[in-house]
Amino acid sequence: MSDIEKKDDRLEFRGGMYMSLIPLALFVVVCVLLFVVIKDYSMISLTTGGFAILVVCSVLSTSQSKYWNAIVKGMSSDTIQTLALILFIVGMFGKMMTRAQIANGFVWIGKSLGLTGGVFTGFTFIATCILSSATGTSIGTLFTAFPILYPSGILLGANPVVLAGAILSGAIFGDNVAPISDTTIASASTQEYTKRKGVADIGGVVATRMKYALVAAAIAVVLFIITGGSGAAVSGSEGAELLKQYSNPRGLIMLIPVVILMVVAVKTQNIFEACTVGIIVGSIVGLVSGALKPSDIAGITDGALSGFLVDGINNMIGTVGYLYAVAGIIGLLNESGTMDAIITKLINSKLNRTVIGSELILMIGIMVSSICLGSANGPAIIMFGPIANRIGKSKQLHPYRRANLLDGFASTLPVIFPVTSSFIFIVISCVTSAQADYSFIPNVSPVQLAAHTYHCIFLFFVLLFAVISGWGRRYEGPDGKPVKTLEVK
Repeated sequence: MSDIEKKDDRLEFRGGMYMSLIPLALFVVVCVLLFVVIKDYSMISLTTGGFAILVVCSVLSTSQSKYWNAIVKGMSSDTIQTLALILFIVGMFGKMMTRAQIANGFVWIGKSLGLTGGVFTGFTFIATCILSSATGTSIGTLFTAFPILYPSGILLGANPVVLAGAILSGAIFGDNVAPISDTTIASASTQEYTKRKGVADIGGVVATRMKYALVAAAIAVVLFIITGGSGAAVSGSEGAELLKQYSNPRGLIMLIPVVILMVVAVKTQNIFEACTVGIIVGSIVGLVSGALKPSDIAGITDGALSGFLVDGINNMIGTVGYLYAVAGIIGLLNESGTMDAIITKLINSKLNRTVIGSELILMIGIMVSSICLGSANGPAIIMFGPIANRIGKSKQLHPYRRANLLDGFASTLPVIFPVTSSFIFIVISCVTSAQADYSFIPNVSPVQLAAHTYHCIFLFFVLLFAVISGWGRRYEGPDGKPVKTLEVK
């Protein structure tokens, strides 16, 4: 197609090409309003806002047919379709873990070992790391862990602020590394190979990013143990039965399907196969052990289908919905030429003259995108992913490296930015909810919480070191294989 034909076929907006940024800007406003002002963390609400924006902004286009064709093209890309399918499948696995009450098993460990103070805070961080890695959801982990581990820890002498930071840190750890996390899937699915077809496989992405997360987690757990025990153990009858009520070792057996899923994902590099094996093995293990009942898999409750299979689908509908809304916005940017113009300017910028500069562009871009979206790292990765893809390709960075920088930096300072972070406000809401049931729980300020979310802080410095030093940097070699250096021709 000639340049003239491309121009004639291009989607045009009244007022010029950059008017196509208005839907994106409005989406940012909606995210901030929902997550920060209204404190509505529902993905359905975010989806509603996204599609409403697409409808309203159609009046800005000079051609309704081209406008909606651009949206359809964005939504129907192979990347988006694959990502949507993966999310529905992994949703089933995550809800299976929740139904099996795996969190109660960690409470049992803490109670049985007599962990108190800072040791319990460190244990809580490790437990939530495992829990979020098993379920693939940071927000789900927060809402699961807080009602159980937070009051329990305070009763055992943990510092309330540090304990809250430990739970948030653990939730983000799993969101970053879990094969079934939406951010892991999004970061991998948006990064394409240049020397073979396809995008970064999730197994390879997880295997190569684990070193960064584990180094940051190791530093964090030491600090949680050292600083997490300055609280005074609470005496009295209030909450005394809490540990006993939620202490059950049976849920720990569900770590078996978690390990199997991760092994299969890394070995086969196929998340669909890994989740299939994980769901089947998990169902069998759960039923045999008593952690699950047949009705927990599928059943009828009050005339409606219930169980983790339908729970998993319902839980992901909102996430898939916002995925399509963001894909529609990206379609508008692509078909109007705005995306190409932005990427061209970044590629030709002075900062992009070196590989370190290119990686710094990825760092700054994903962090700014995430902060603008209320730290909703999934949508931020989906929106900035295509830009990172093109910039990374310009330096032949391997898709694994690009995906790891995207997801990694989105899991750092944006998560704890106290002014706009949805995660910060979710934690504050969890603390407020616990205060309604337990009088011994004190207030926690956003700034205090941000300062004690150690894993996110140290992950930023670990990744920044990786960018500056080149630690873990790989280029795309023959047939897409990761290589340390490129051949000089």
